[in-house]
Amino acid sequence: MPDSSQPAVAPQRPGTALPAPLGRVVVLGIGNSLLTDDGVGVHVINCLKDALPGEPIDWVDAGTLNFTLLEYLEHARALVVVDAAELGEKPGTVRVFQGEEMDRMVSSGRRNSVHEAGLADLMAMARLKDWLPHHRALITVQPQRLEWGEELSPPVAAALPGICEQARLLAQRWAE
Repeated sequence: MPDSSQPAVAPQRPGTALPAPLGRVVVLGIGNSLLTDDGVGVHVINCLKDALPGEPIDWVDAGTLNFTLLEYLEHARALVVVDAAELGEKPGTVRVFQGEEMDRMVSSGRRNSVHEAGLADLMAMARLKDWLPHHRALITVQPQRLEWGEELSPPVAAALPGICEQARLLAQRWAE
């Protein structure tokens, strides 16, 4: 008889992302860290990957997205996504979209983020499999530059601590 006191983990197939155990919060940092502000999601994960030890939170460098990330959502209780997005605002402006507001932002048909099509597809697949967490948020920042370079622009770098704090607080709240 299986030990029900341990969280179940979906089997890992070779070459796929390690899926989250049941009931974990998944934080996806999206972006290409070689394209200045586009890499903000990766910078957030690097900042927070050791945050909240012992909490059921997976801090995932999602890069530029791929469908192996779907396995992370199979048993997730919550999802937080961090990405740069065209908000039509001053560079460094941060916006948080939760629940259905996130869904509308991602599936609006307007390309606000370089990765939005991939995120929309990932969320659509999760919804089809009934894996889309009830608690979900998209934290976005208005980029200043999307060009070759490993450093964030000054306004996005200045916003980084606040973005990290928002991601940490959401993840911690939903992990309880």
